[in-house]
Amino acid sequence: MNLLQALILGIVEGITEFLPVSSTGHLLLAQRLLGIAHDENADAYAICIQAGAIVAVLGLYRLRIVQLLRGLVGQDAEGRALFVRLVVGFLPAAVLGLLLKKTIEATLFGLWPVVAAWAVGGVVILVLRGRGGTRTLNDIDLRTALLIGCAQSLALWPGTSRSLVTILAGLALGLSMSTAVEFSFLLGLETLGAATAYDGLKHGAAMLHAYGPVPILAGFVAATISAAISVKWLIGWLQSHGMEVFAVWRLGLAVIVAGLLAANVLSAG
Repeated sequence: MNLLQALILGIVEGITEFLPVSSTGHLLLAQRLLGIAHDENADAYAICIQAGAIVAVLGLYRLRIVQLLRGLVGQDAEGRALFVRLVVGFLPAAVLGLLLKKTIEATLFGLWPVVAAWAVGGVVILVLRGRGGTRTLNDIDLRTALLIGCAQSLALWPGTSRSLVTILAGLALGLSMSTAVEFSFLLGLETLGAATAYDGLKHGAAMLHAYGPVPILAGFVAATISAAISVKWLIGWLQSHGMEVFAVWRLGLAVIVAGLLAANVLSAG
């Protein structure tokens, strides 16, 4: 992997990580277009540069993170309650991810499964067109957190989008749009952080040997900057426009990639 490829992957990761379009699907497509071999090092790189997107959201939600930390040490009751609910929301995907990781990587990390997930997600957005209710973060109980966490498990299928299913689940459970987005992002910090740490520890040495430190650092920086811009834009957009534009993007991309696969311009594996 050269420096330009690393920068492109970092930008793709940062822009798409918190948008409801699936960063994993976009990274798989970008890797194919850039001619990067699909192996454990490439998969680990795609996951580990998520750290850049995590850093960006940590900065944007720094006050909420401080509240969570204060709650963790018993200095903020609301922060402690939210922390517990985030842990509950994290558990379903964490357990299923560990149990099904090898099966998912063997069967779903191809472009055809991604195309299917893009298309289904686009249709779901258009059908639901949900605007949510009025519930705030303080109104999220354990049941709500668990149901959103169960929805997050659907995103183990590449192309689905973790932010899509968690935001839609939150809206369906009566959260306001801003609350659904914030809870989705906070839950994402936990989920993505765990995935990044797991793959970094497991494949970090091999990935560093294969690519070297410069591409990894470049991807991290590119992901951080592009994620900060993307998340700020998304928050403002969803407040007044809804999610339909992402349905159009997902469906359009699904049609284009399916055509390229059918014409053997792209490799599906």
